[in-house]
Amino acid sequence: MFGFIVRYLVSWIHGDPRKVVYPTDSHGQFCGQKNTPNANKAILFYFNMLKCASPAVLINLQCPTTQLCVSKCPDRFATLLDAWNSKNWEYYKQFCKPVIRDEDCPSMIVPSRPFLQRCFPDFITRDGLLTVANQTLFKDGENKERSVSDLKAAAKGIASLLNAKEVGMKIFEDYANSWNWIVIFTCAWICHSFSLCLPGIWHCYWEYSTLRGKPGTNVTISDIGFHTDFSIYLKISETWLIFMISLAAIETIIVVILIFLRSRLRIAVALLKEGSKAISYIMSTLFYPIITFFLLAICIAYWAVTAVFLASSGYAVYKVTSPDDKCMYANITCNPKTFSQTNITKVCPGSQCMFAFYGGESVYHRYILVLHLCNLFVFLWLVNFTIALGQCTLAGAFASYYWALKKPNDIPACPLYSSFSRAICYHTGSLAFGSLIIAVVQTVRIVLEYLDQKLKGSQNACARYLLCCLKCCFWCLENFLKFINRNAYIMIAIYGKSFCTSSKDAFFLLMRNVIRVAVLDKVTDFLLFLGKLLISGSVGVLAFFFFTRQIPVIQEEVPSLNYYWVPLLTVIFGSYMVAQGFFNVYAMCVDTLFLCFCEDLERNDGSSSRPYYMSPGLHKILRKGEEAAKSCAAS
Repeated sequence: MFGFIVRYLVSWIHGDPRKVVYPTDSHGQFCGQKNTPNANKAILFYFNMLKCASPAVLINLQCPTTQLCVSKCPDRFATLLDAWNSKNWEYYKQFCKPVIRDEDCPSMIVPSRPFLQRCFPDFITRDGLLTVANQTLFKDGENKERSVSDLKAAAKGIASLLNAKEVGMKIFEDYANSWNWIVIFTCAWICHSFSLCLPGIWHCYWEYSTLRGKPGTNVTISDIGFHTDFSIYLKISETWLIFMISLAAIETIIVVILIFLRSRLRIAVALLKEGSKAISYIMSTLFYPIITFFLLAICIAYWAVTAVFLASSGYAVYKVTSPDDKCMYANITCNPKTFSQTNITKVCPGSQCMFAFYGGESVYHRYILVLHLCNLFVFLWLVNFTIALGQCTLAGAFASYYWALKKPNDIPACPLYSSFSRAICYHTGSLAFGSLIIAVVQTVRIVLEYLDQKLKGSQNACARYLLCCLKCCFWCLENFLKFINRNAYIMIAIYGKSFCTSSKDAFFLLMRNVIRVAVLDKVTDFLLFLGKLLISGSVGVLAFFFFTRQIPVIQEEVPSLNYYWVPLLTVIFGSYMVAQGFFNVYAMCVDTLFLCFCEDLERNDGSSSRPYYMSPGLHKILRKGEEAAKSCAAS
């Protein structure tokens, strides 16, 4: 914790979030910051867009032209030569520096719109032609006729960025219009846990057979390409055929699993019933995912704030910019206060000392990337610690239910609060150590992914193969450690021993009951996954019919949307995450009861002096499942 605080203070001392929030002009002054001369000038304007190579250069504030804070972007074509002696001068001079000379004004202005708080040419495609203010030609600062394609080359990719912005604005508008219905459908998963596959297959077949005979519906999805309007795909018969085949395959897999694993499913269902009984006695556990969500939000906020301060660390660095690419002083560091006294302007006419970026040459700035990596590592550590705290707390609450001989009379008061208090007071070190191990492995995996991205264009097949093997091994290692840690936290909650001792005890206990583990672990996970899938799928189907106005009773209540798939996907994802949070409580309950059951069998024999703590029904079913599994293994 001391290290976390020190690293945050260091980033806070050196960082300045204003450098991220506000764009910066050529003199390093913020645009739009309150109590400054640029308070009412929140947009950055570039004197000569033709000198900018790409949007990435513009966003990074490294375009080799003067940058000025303005209150609004130009809305017309004009040149300095035409504006000097015309009525346009009053409009033109607002894009000049306060001290007006030829070099203090842009040689030309073009109609622009603000994007990322910067003025970009207002590109519009009309009849397949790229235009700016309905024009394809304009005059530059030397009164020469230029094509809009020159601006496009200077701001490469800006048209697609503006289209992305337009789509983003429409998506935001859809969220604003439908947020209340998204909340309703996300919370309505409790009432909609019915089966989907068979009705879905029938509906897909009906749509497919209806569209198959109509003209123009036999085109393939690849012929159409990508469209933001997903309703286009629903008018093609191939789309419904794909849906039908996918649902039929899922239904077949589920049926096969149910047939061949029916005996194991009975055991898993019995354990889930016992878990439901435990949760019914400790209802507060269903609300613990809210606490986990709140703690995770704090972790994300800590990481994001620290990352912003680190990214904004440093002082203003100025570089020499010259219109001549052969200038020997180009891109060297300069001081704007003494630049006019040097001979650089004589050697390289037209060169300027302009703000480039924020940085520095100190030890702190040289190791800024290491600090970013440390921030990422701390974020992973805190997230895993929060998850571990939740698992240990729930395990302690459910263990108190299991080890109560007379249920519910012997269950202690406030078991969830008591378990949370024990975890905080006595098990913080064990949870921190277990989460540290997971965080180290996850950090290594992220570094491997980064190296994989860097080596994608490499021709070294051996390096790519080795990297792929390492990624696979660390993925397996992470999942194995998560499994061990989860059971170790259960043993910590039961006995209060250290992490290493609890990990060893949990591992050997599972190995001594490996048949039961094979029966229950994946089968129970499969049942819980089916529950989450059916809940999110059922709510998604209902939301689909609602947002596409196919429910006549409430058609008038449907908000007007640009893309109905925006709230639809949000509802599906949101309902799945809500179901995930609540089903994780069930999963933790099942795992805790299972380990307690195994411990109960080893410590007790069912006699009056050493009675079993499990319910008689659960003991009978688990014994049957064990005998059936042994007979299958013997045969």
